Amino acid sequence: MSEQLGSAWPFVGRGGQLATVRETLRSRAGVMIAGDAGVGKSRLAAQALSGLKGYGVVRALGTETAAVIPFGAFAHALTGPPGSGENLLRWAARHLRVSAGRGELLVSVDDAHRLDPASAALVHHLAESGAARLLVTVRSGEPLPAPVAALWKDELLCRIELPPLTVAEVGEALAGALGGEVAGPTVRHLARVSEGNVLYLRELVHAGRAAGCLTETDGQWRWQGELSMTTRLRELVDARIGHLDQDEREVLELVAFGEPLGTELLVSLTSPSATERVEDRGLIVAVRDGQREHLRLGHPLYGEVVRGGCGTLRTRRRLRMLAEALEASGLRRREDVLRAAVWRLDSGSTAEPDMLLVAAGLAWARQDPRLAARLARAAMEAGASVAAVALLGQALMVLGDADAALTALRQTARAVVTESERAQYAISLGLNHAWAGALAEACRVLGEAARTLTDPAWRQEAYIYLGVAEFWAGRTTRAVESLDRARACTPITVRGAAHVAALDAWSSAYSGRTEHTIAVVEQALAGADGWGDETPHALPTMLDARCAAETFAGRLDAAERTADYGMELAVAELSVSGFGAFRALVSRLRGDAEGAVRWSRDDAAGLHDRSPYRGRCLAEQAHALALLGRTAEARELLPEAEELASRWAFTRHPTLQAAVWVAAGCGDLDGAVRLCLSAADVAEKHEQFGHLMFALHDLVRLGVPEPAADRLSALAERVDGPLVGVLARHARATRDPEGLRAVAAEFERLGMILYAAEATAQESAAYRALGRGALAKGAQTRAWALARRCPGVSTPALVELATPELTPRQREIVQLAAAGLTNRQIADRLTVSTRTAANHLQAVYEKLGVNDRAEVGRLLTSP
Repeated sequence: MSEQLGSAWPFVGRGGQLATVRETLRSRAGVMIAGDAGVGKSRLAAQALSGLKGYGVVRALGTETAAVIPFGAFAHALTGPPGSGENLLRWAARHLRVSAGRGELLVSVDDAHRLDPASAALVHHLAESGAARLLVTVRSGEPLPAPVAALWKDELLCRIELPPLTVAEVGEALAGALGGEVAGPTVRHLARVSEGNVLYLRELVHAGRAAGCLTETDGQWRWQGELSMTTRLRELVDARIGHLDQDEREVLELVAFGEPLGTELLVSLTSPSATERVEDRGLIVAVRDGQREHLRLGHPLYGEVVRGGCGTLRTRRRLRMLAEALEASGLRRREDVLRAAVWRLDSGSTAEPDMLLVAAGLAWARQDPRLAARLARAAMEAGASVAAVALLGQALMVLGDADAALTALRQTARAVVTESERAQYAISLGLNHAWAGALAEACRVLGEAARTLTDPAWRQEAYIYLGVAEFWAGRTTRAVESLDRARACTPITVRGAAHVAALDAWSSAYSGRTEHTIAVVEQALAGADGWGDETPHALPTMLDARCAAETFAGRLDAAERTADYGMELAVAELSVSGFGAFRALVSRLRGDAEGAVRWSRDDAAGLHDRSPYRGRCLAEQAHALALLGRTAEARELLPEAEELASRWAFTRHPTLQAAVWVAAGCGDLDGAVRLCLSAADVAEKHEQFGHLMFALHDLVRLGVPEPAADRLSALAERVDGPLVGVLARHARATRDPEGLRAVAAEFERLGMILYAAEATAQESAAYRALGRGALAKGAQTRAWALARRCPGVSTPALVELATPELTPRQREIVQLAAAGLTNRQIADRLTVSTRTAANHLQAVYEKLGVNDRAEVGRLLTSP
């Protein structure tokens, strides 16, 4: 079946291949486009033909029906019988030439792997004789007729392999097809499910819209819910899977329910020859995982179709087969216990409570709280008690259902007997109180446990989580004291060492010890293989700390990479999340407020409604909206952000800073200054010196540097990294134009373009106050050029910044001057006198306040 894409579906991601195809058609005999079914070969060929002129095009299509008829693919273009004794290939080529009419003959053959022998021979003859140029598409992995294969093997045609769309290209295609912005998680989800296959992607969009899973909310398209399969999509995938005999279907079903599935395990359950046949057809693929080999489906949609074709009883039988086989193998790896328990649970067969409890712990360690909660509940029902409830409590906490977690824990209180049970109960109860915002009660529960437990490992754990609660409450010194007590509980466990490193990094990052934070995290990550499965909270906590440290130090590129890593950690909820807020913060500092809105909005949409981290994301979104002048939207978001984030002092500051800029955006500068001073006092009280640094500097940006100058200078002694020093110098240079220019250069070097634009605008104002108009104009022009790189952003420092107005003739002359042309050369180019060119150029210099050709050209062509 040829790939037929709807005309409304945008053509994206193929610009390079399109240019190659068109250029090769002009310079050589032709092109062969190869790729998987549905990847977009036919669309690329059609797009290439639509832009060509001077050719007479004859189109042909290889089909299974026409493949049994000689010249079947070209029957529509071949009329009348050949002459007596005439060579059939020459006769056919002559008829094609007549059918083409005027222009050079160009023959386009779609799905050439399905050509009948005569048509294949004709295509080869046309290429070899030079009678026509050829544009041929073939499906990768399909056997080709020998004449078609010879087209590229004998180098008659240039062969282009068409890969699937990348994630970015999928996003571009979705935006074009849906006519609007598409949320990042939705783009990544559909890219993963479709694997960049254009045909599947299009059908997934149709299916999602038909089922109500893909909807537009607040100007953004989002996917919510399970994958839905339309009849059309199921038929497409079924056609790709093809006919399966009974043994082959069993192989595919077992892999669909059990992937990734060990090769040995699968072969023990099925026919080895059937497994090989299914692999040869690309329906399953072998992948290496260390020393083991696993089998996966050749495409994610195969699993949806295969599993959907199994009834309830067959599904349960397949899952029992997998569980029994894995248990018989000895459950040699930790993940085997988790997989076997889930298969047992899904098949409705009996599983031991200890097995379910261990599996729940493994799911929690893999940062899948939904699965952990499900397995913990099953363990409780099977007879496990306190340990299962404690784990359930932590999973429900992360899922945003602290009330249910607290209820379950209180109902289990009487069952607590052993010290291990008491420790697990207290830690889960304390964390749930902390997550709900009852930090005083959390510290009481965890503190009592830490003081009364006798086992060093459990005391260590209790002190660590007591430190976490103190940190969330904004009591950094107390958090560090708890951390020291945890270290004193020797011998320190592997789990304890990872948690100690995470809490150390967290408390250090927000208090401004950025170098120490980064060193601690790097050292811990180097040994992550030893603790990764033991400590589900440690990794996201460390990444949050490192991202904060890198941001406070002014290392924006590094902070961006860390935030991206954090967002990719797990598909489910994280115990420490909201990395999109950091991504938004980095974008905002760079002057990309639109990007900040997207990052924060996308991440907030994926977090549960009661998460303080969601409040942090909403605060960043409101902050960016305010900078863009969309103050009504910002004011609407801010109350929810404040309600969520204010549960902890730890997450509160972004809402305080956002409130400053919402007030400024509404024109209430006095109110903004008051809010800024208050935010600084709160940050200092809670020992969040990184946030204090930004709060104080906001006063400088608002034009009130006096209260900030001394405090920023003192802060430069406490906070690591180059950024704090630049902020302090900015506070002291507000009336020193040369100092402001130097500060702006440092901001630009750090990538903080918005701050550079503001400092340069202040430089212009300082020169103007000194009566130095020409220098003021020059600074104003540079500020304007920097502000252009912050589209849509308006702040008090930039609000009076006027765009230098040049006439079209002046701009033309400036561009030629910047390119290095002399006045005489400019005059000759524009057919004006040399004096006229010089006068125009001088007028531009006076208007912009510069006198260097290269500088003015750079200013006017800044991105």
